[in-house]
Amino acid sequence: MMTTRALQLALPIAVAIATSARAFDIEGHRGARGLAPENTLAAFSRALSIGVTTLETDLAVTKDGVLVVAHDPVLNADLVRGPDGQWLAAAGPPIRTLTLAELKRYDIGRMNPQGRYARQFPQQVAVDGERFPTLNEMFALAKASGKPVRFNLETKIRPSHPDETVDPPTFARLVVAAVRDAGLTDRVTIQSFDWRTLREVSRLAPEIATVCLTSETDGLDTVQRRTGAASAWHAGLALSAFEGSVPRLVKAAGCASWSPNFRAVTPALVAEAHALKLTIIPWTVNEPDDMARLIDAGVDGIITDYPDRLRTVASAKGLPLP
Repeated sequence: MMTTRALQLALPIAVAIATSARAFDIEGHRGARGLAPENTLAAFSRALSIGVTTLETDLAVTKDGVLVVAHDPVLNADLVRGPDGQWLAAAGPPIRTLTLAELKRYDIGRMNPQGRYARQFPQQVAVDGERFPTLNEMFALAKASGKPVRFNLETKIRPSHPDETVDPPTFARLVVAAVRDAGLTDRVTIQSFDWRTLREVSRLAPEIATVCLTSETDGLDTVQRRTGAASAWHAGLALSAFEGSVPRLVKAAGCASWSPNFRAVTPALVAEAHALKLTIIPWTVNEPDDMARLIDAGVDGIITDYPDRLRTVASAKGLPLP
């Protein structure tokens, strides 16, 4: 029989073995944006063929209440061609003002070559004729692949633009219903920068894990570290109430995971998140050196536009992969 002292010594070893055996989470951002048109069935197919563990994507709601896969609440002129085959001259109408049938008339199979956005992803291969998929179409594609992939679904909603989308309770209710109807509650996480939807999801479906997204960049600061005031993005929670600790803020919001901008991640923050029983999965990491640094810091997964690069780096690091 193992003595108490021997058991104390063995437990950390057992935990370390179990942790090392857990598959590293390779999340294909918007499917595989660096390789195929973002948030299309073509991108999700490409990601599945590479061997992602999770399909990361974004959601919007049409005028007739259908959940569709789309990053921007309004039609993006860098990505969208009209029924006449011409690029939109400017941002189009909000998706919530279009029925699914109207939305399906737009082609999102390539980036506008005249825009700056296209220059960011020179490896992306166009697939003309791709349309905005519904969430159910994405689920069906993954099911047909036979792969036990997970889904990380982001509610695209901004507290500063309440007219762009449905309200948080409605958004959350629609997503929860779709996930339950698909029988995927154990394979889905729901993430958002706007934590109001996450709180609604937790209230409606505590069995579905939520992911708190944060950003502290010049272009998007959801944390409000400088002011310490309650952030509109964080359902009224204030960083100052948690002594400046974002992991503690995330824990208080009820999230199981934290997804920060990758440039903010340090080994100390990873350790703090893990001490709070949070998984940490940074976004959006595209350079191999950054991937390697974050893996060395101990993150649980990475969201990337290039899941092929991430698999290569993770394999070189000796991480268990599916």
